Amino acid sequence: MGAKKVTAQEKLTGFQDRIRAAGLRSTAPRVAVLRKLETATAPMSHADLVEELGGEGYDRVTIYRNLTDLTEAGLVVRADLGDHVWRFELKRAGATEHANNHPHFTCTDCGTVSCLPEESVRLTAARGVPRAVSQRAVEVQLRGLCDRCE
Repeated sequence: MGAKKVTAQEKLTGFQDRIRAAGLRSTAPRVAVLRKLETATAPMSHADLVEELGGEGYDRVTIYRNLTDLTEAGLVVRADLGDHVWRFELKRAGATEHANNHPHFTCTDCGTVSCLPEESVRLTAARGVPRAVSQRAVEVQLRGLCDRCE
């Protein structure tokens, strides 16, 4: 028996419920930002979101303010992956902090960012290593040439 397909209305209701549960008003721009981040395959910058959502009538300032609100409410995770550009990801419902802090790979040539599977990087506690490493309370960011640029 296959998994039940979620309708567009059910997704919309889910986003609205998550926004309200975080103590925010559910507005069209907030829902649009969450919807776009949910379908993203890699963290998105503010500029990426402006490009994606601009055609729906949302301007740069509206998207920025909503990214800030959603981040402060804990629905979105913000990270600087070493290139001084804030990128945003949807914090997955029910995910632990550990699952939301997966490693990222940034190409030093073309700048593309990829999410890596959690198991692709192994952290091991060792003498002299801060406790945060063994508790996996760290951000892991790898930089190098991607397959296209290699």
